[in-house]
Amino acid sequence: MTLTADPASADAAAAGAPRETVYRPPHPLDLRRTVGMLRRGGTDPTMVIDGPVIWRTMRTALGPATLALRMTGAEVRATAWGRGAELALDRVPDLCGARDDDEGFDASRHPLIADSARRNPGLRLTRGGEVFDALACAIIEQKVTGMQAFGAWRWLVSRYGERAPGPTPRPLFTAPSPEQWFRIPSWAWHRAGVEPPQSRTIVRAAERGDRIARAVHAAADGVDRDRVLTSLPGVGVWTSAETRIRALGDPDAVSVGDYHLAHEVGYALTGKRTDDTGMIELLAPWAGHRQRVVRLIFASGVQEPRRGPRLAPEDHRDR
Repeated sequence: MTLTADPASADAAAAGAPRETVYRPPHPLDLRRTVGMLRRGGTDPTMVIDGPVIWRTMRTALGPATLALRMTGAEVRATAWGRGAELALDRVPDLCGARDDDEGFDASRHPLIADSARRNPGLRLTRGGEVFDALACAIIEQKVTGMQAFGAWRWLVSRYGERAPGPTPRPLFTAPSPEQWFRIPSWAWHRAGVEPPQSRTIVRAAERGDRIARAVHAAADGVDRDRVLTSLPGVGVWTSAETRIRALGDPDAVSVGDYHLAHEVGYALTGKRTDDTGMIELLAPWAGHRQRVVRLIFASGVQEPRRGPRLAPEDHRDR
């Protein structure tokens, strides 16, 4: 499915007339497990799951758009609003994992992975496409709890993003453009609870804006994408991996340095926790598909039992 946007239809969409299409994936698809992983917490201002419908906002070359996705049988019914509606519809196959290639993946190497793959045939690796949005969110998530990061993302996007079009179940916003991120004042970062190292990293990256996205998309493979992203001051391997996972559906990206991930992978595959080095060794047999294995581990429902209280978030805003 490829749609060509034209000014007349863009004007109609901006006036409120929705655009619609049907995508018929050539593979099993669990829409919620596939696209739902892009949501940043239950109050994400760019995405909401309302019953069977996934609502997602995006910026396009023609303007903001809102996309609503619903699985009906073996079809995905997509409706879009806004000036970028047709371009948003063009992204539906990627969101549904059309470019996810599992060639060479052998689930039978471990019984838990084999069982999870069998029970989740519709789990695909989604490709959000918006590199800078994924990068900004990953930077905000550095060294804080998920609750803190999601709250900061919500506060900043709902104030500096653009109100999304369409009959959304609650007000939604498109994430700020790089230029808008660059102009966010220092007091706003502080009010959102984002520490100076993270805000400076986003502002410096925003200076290069779309050039970063072009370089990432032009990179030949995951290693080259990692090289592009980690060349940015303040962006390490964890932030790079998180960006590649969300924006590009990278099947081999592993978030080394994550507070919980190595423990969960170790417990799922061996029954006991491990560190980053041990996690990389455990995932080595699936080189090229390590992120796929991580997703199947999470889909399996196997989790390490909690050993203590959750990490308490720190609030630096009154300092």
